[in-house]
Formats: sequence, structure tokens, C-alpha cells
Amino acid sequence: MTEIRRTVASWKSIATIEGAGVHLRRAFGFDSPERTDPFLLFDDFRSDHPSRYQAGFPWHPHRGIDTITYMLKGEVEHGDSLGNRGVIGGGDVQWMTAGSGIIHQEMPRGDDTGAMHGFQLWLNLPREEKMCHPRYRTITAAEVPRVSLPGGGTACIISGRVADRVGPVTGVSTDPQYLDITLPPQGTLCHAIPGDYRAMAYVIAGAGSFGADDDRLHDNATLLLFGAGDHVAASAGPAGLRLLLIAGRPLHQPIAWRGPIVMNSEEELDLAFRQYREGSFLRHGPPSGG
Repeated sequence: MTEIRRTVASWKSIATIEGAGVHLRRAFGFDSPERTDPFLLFDDFRSDHPSRYQAGFPWHPHRGIDTITYMLKGEVEHGDSLGNRGVIGGGDVQWMTAGSGIIHQEMPRGDDTGAMHGFQLWLNLPREEKMCHPRYRTITAAEVPRVSLPGGGTACIISGRVADRVGPVTGVSTDPQYLDITLPPQGTLCHAIPGDYRAMAYVIAGAGSFGADDDRLHDNATLLLFGAGDHVAASAGPAGLRLLLIAGRPLHQPIAWRGPIVMNSEEELDLAFRQYREGSFLRHGPPSGG
């Protein structure tokens, strides 16, 4: 029997400034991470004005998390201490596992009109994987399956499954689902998510209603957190609906978090920052000869 998840909370993302002066909107992060476990932070950095993003995110460290950058417009140039270099554009994804430690930079630039639209999601790593070997992967738009939905519309599968199609990112312990879903006017969605997984949606265009008994229309830049159940349901309003659907298996583990580093104890955090100050933070560098 299908049990539709109810909307237990909803809120607008909040304007903030990060990096060297990037204006963005934060949907969640740094506050009550148990509500969104295993996800830690979600930033919406859509802007049509280069002065609000071009300073970018210069070199900085991470440890203990995955960072997932998804682009709609413009580009982000990446560089890191493993020697990886690359540029992602519209529809592309950068999936970086910081693991034991990585230092990187992300420098955005707009398209021909100056638009730069993208999102960054932080995914916590289980205790036993926090000191794993760092990894970096670029996923091109062509690698992201695009499938039709029974209620109309489409889903782009970054990770997870829709019907018999699976996204390009697999083998992650928390089994994250990350879908970019577009519904036409009055289109509907009923998507299965395991009952013990955390699930949420972020509206990025149009408006729609969500859950079993909520007929309110939620519009752009709204984050919705869902309760118990095994399906997420949505109905698009008269202008259609586009949303990012995010779900994953909670870790239920202690979180010690300071800036770009997330561990399980304050002692581990203190060690990480001491190593960064002393120059011993990185356990893995670029391959020899690279």
C-alpha cells in the first residue's frame, strides 16, 4: 500500500554570502543537521549578475564529506590538490569526495548573457569513510539519464532510480537520490523512496503542492521537508513546476562541524584544523609525475 509522505516543514532559502563574495541562497546548513541527515548543506547560487559571483570560491580545504555541484547555466572551473582540473557547464555535475582531506577551488563564470545558475549539496560521509582516499568525478549532461514520468514531465537522474533507469553515481553508502524533475501545468509526480530515508524537495521554477493533505502552492526557492511514508507526491500549478528531489539513508551519527570540515568529534575537528595550519592536512597528493 502506497503511503504518501506529508510535508512536515517548509521554508524559503535565505540570502547569504560565501567564498570571496559570492551571493547565494542557503536552503539549509549549519543549523540542526539532524533534520536533513545525511545531507548537511544546500546552496542555490543562481545569479544573472557577474559581480555577485565572479570572485568565486578560492582555495580552501574539506574533510569528511562529499560536495556535489550541479550546473544549469554558466560554468564552474575546478582545481584541487589531487591535480584534477576541469570545467562543468549546463547540466553537468561535479561529485567530489573530500575524504581524508582535499584542498580545492571553484571559480564560476557566466554564460553569454552573464547568467550563472547552479547548486551545491553537501553529503555527510559515514564515520568509517571520513578518512578515505579523496576522489573527484565530472559527470557530463550527456551521462545523466532523462526519463519521462507517468504523470507527465521528465526527470534527470543524477543519482538514484526512476523506473528502470539508474543515475551515473552509484555505490554511495547513504544511497542518495538526486533528481531534477520538471512537470507541465497540472502534471503530477508519485515517486517511491524507502520509508527510512530522509526526503526533501527544493522548488526552482513554477509552483506546486506536495504531500498527502497540503494543497498550498510552494514556489521558487522553497525547501520542503517530508515526513514518514514511502512515496513523495507533487502536483504542478498552472505554470508548471521544476524541483530538485533529494533523499538518502540517514547516518544517525554524531556531527562535529566547523566551516568546510565535518567529523564526528571536536577532537577530530581540532586535529584537522591543526594539521591544516601545520601543513600536514593532505594525506594524498597528485599522482607522481602529474
